[in-house]
Amino acid sequence: MGIPNPNADSLKQGNIFYWDDGHTVMARTGFNRQNVQLAEVPLPVQHDFMAAEDETFETNSGVDPMSIVRAVKNMATGGSVQSGSTITQQFVKNVYLNSAQTATRKLSEILISIKIANGGMKKDQVLEGYLNTNYYGRGAYGIEAAAEAYYGVHASQLSPSQGAFIAATVNEPSTMQNVKTDAAAKQRAIGRWQYVLNRMVVNKWMSQADHDAAFAAGFPMPKAWAPNPGLKGQVGYLVDLAQNYAETHSGGALTDAKLAQGGYSITTTFNQKRVNELSAAVAKMESKNIDPKKRTADKNVQVGAASVNPKTGALVAIYGGIGEDKGYYVNNANTSGVPVGSTFKPIDLASAMQNGALTSPGATTRTAITPDSKYNADDCLKIHDQQGNWLEDRSGESACSEPDGLLHQANDSTTMFGYRTLRYAMEQSINTPYVQLGEDVGYRNVEQTAENLGLSKDILQNNTAGFFIGTSTPSAIRMANVYGTFANQGNYHDPYSVSKVTFDGQTQPWSLVPQTKEALSSDIANTVTNVLQGVVQSGTGTNAKDLGRPAAGKTGTTDDYKSAWFIGFTPQLSTSVVLYKEDPTKQTLESMKGVGGFPKVFGAVMPTQVWVDYMTNALQGLPTVDFPPAPLLPKGGNEAGAPTASPSASASSSASASSSSSPSASTSPSPSASQSTPSGAAGGPTCGDPLGLMGPCPSSSSTKKRGGGGAGGPGGGPTDTTPPAAGVNGQ
Repeated sequence: MGIPNPNADSLKQGNIFYWDDGHTVMARTGFNRQNVQLAEVPLPVQHDFMAAEDETFETNSGVDPMSIVRAVKNMATGGSVQSGSTITQQFVKNVYLNSAQTATRKLSEILISIKIANGGMKKDQVLEGYLNTNYYGRGAYGIEAAAEAYYGVHASQLSPSQGAFIAATVNEPSTMQNVKTDAAAKQRAIGRWQYVLNRMVVNKWMSQADHDAAFAAGFPMPKAWAPNPGLKGQVGYLVDLAQNYAETHSGGALTDAKLAQGGYSITTTFNQKRVNELSAAVAKMESKNIDPKKRTADKNVQVGAASVNPKTGALVAIYGGIGEDKGYYVNNANTSGVPVGSTFKPIDLASAMQNGALTSPGATTRTAITPDSKYNADDCLKIHDQQGNWLEDRSGESACSEPDGLLHQANDSTTMFGYRTLRYAMEQSINTPYVQLGEDVGYRNVEQTAENLGLSKDILQNNTAGFFIGTSTPSAIRMANVYGTFANQGNYHDPYSVSKVTFDGQTQPWSLVPQTKEALSSDIANTVTNVLQGVVQSGTGTNAKDLGRPAAGKTGTTDDYKSAWFIGFTPQLSTSVVLYKEDPTKQTLESMKGVGGFPKVFGAVMPTQVWVDYMTNALQGLPTVDFPPAPLLPKGGNEAGAPTASPSASASSSASASSSSSPSASTSPSPSASQSTPSGAAGGPTCGDPLGLMGPCPSSSSTKKRGGGGAGGPGGGPTDTTPPAAGVNGQ
């Protein structure tokens, strides 16, 4: 008789997911066993098991002669064949046989054990297999699962005293698992624990002094038994994200099928405290504002949120919804179907500073752009392409109701602001300057900047002018990371959710943590951050000042109030919050008018409430850190038509700009007395500016004429996916 193949049950393992500390269990999936290498079990703990079960393990022949005699006698008399067994025999029973108390099984156990002892396996292999296949109670198979179940640590972290108790559970797992709550079980456990430590001294595996110290410290009481609660609350979303990330970045080494076989330990980047704080912030906002029983408008309201460490890209917390355990399987933090609105404008500004803009129709030389560059901010402006052609609006949904068939870009406010700086337009979330700026910079340039910041091309709705004010649909995770790149001075990390994966105790060699790359120069990133600080200090994001420390951010609201965002950051943490309404039976976004009792739902209110509450708690105990100062920039150029002097601040005099017959004919005065137009035909410096913000001169190739107001215009894309540009609001 040779050594048979292992039985199926002995090969079963589960997967275990840890919080970012690497030892606190987030969740287990599948069979509760994770094999470890023998080297990960401290030598004194190995000796605990020998002291408890087989003191001569290191030298014996794999069987206990007396157990053979007892087995033969019992077989002859028809009695029980159960008797004391060596570690090798117990390993054979666990791996190759079963627990049936029959003469045939006992005889097979003895014969296989002898085969193993006579060269079939090394002692270390036997001991490793034994430790990994025992049942220890509390649903734990293997010493790694047992260490977590009883003491909340890895097997490698067990003390000799803790190991002595766990060794004692092998013979009475159902009794010992209740030692925390059962007085009789506790007394039995203490007696067995003392016995193991005494035998450790007798066999010279422990000194008398260490023995006495262990007794003086007392019985190592296990933690309360908490049976695996399953994937409740946010945990289901966290596990899905981590599993998908690990598979995607394993180079094909990890698949669903392999995960189903078990044996993987996955350390995530999620911080348990911050995940709970983000959930609490959402719950607080909802209890204050959302009441479907009181208001029909409050039905089907969804919240998604994500929080990223800007320095590393580590995803520290998300809010994905009410929970997979409650039947909501869509992860709102990772969904890519909700337009981002004006939170896209910082990308426009960054791209403009990086590439310059063709600020005059037909221009071939690009003008340097800074936050102090001026663009017309009037409501219902017509928008032109780089050749001076007016963009058409075929959406039929423009808020400006002009009969000429052209795009008249709406702001949320009907105020005729005149020429305003891009900084002011960002602070007040005015659309018209950023739509025209985007046209002047060019679709491909803005798209490339967005891609460099981690946004996937397939969600960038770049077929209308609305692209520049947020028709694209990246996830909350991706947008938190975009703003995290601003916070990290332009240094980009792909957002990641897994820091380590082991299989059978061995760390897998995959590269899970993304490398740093420069997406923007530090001057551009720090300038954008400075502008976004102004949004918080004096713009649409002033509610975020309640954080009480330096912060930068941007509000965003989309067409017909179908989504509302706030994305904000400090140097230590970047967090995005999105609110939207979706009928689960139709899977279409609905207007949030009336939600929470608000006639209009802006990112400045409910999303910002979640952001402030979460960030206040998440940053508690961390030092207040200032952002890097913005660089001193040379004067940038203005949109063609901006005044060279600064007359009266009267905004009403600029009304003629929106009705002029030529794109370059606007002559509205600037309301700012502190700005002046730089010299130069295009209104300012061109490529090769002193700070090197723009790099090599970008191509001056023109952009095709596009439908600006919505889907279906010239150059437009699918008619059922792109919201009208004219309806993308600013707040």
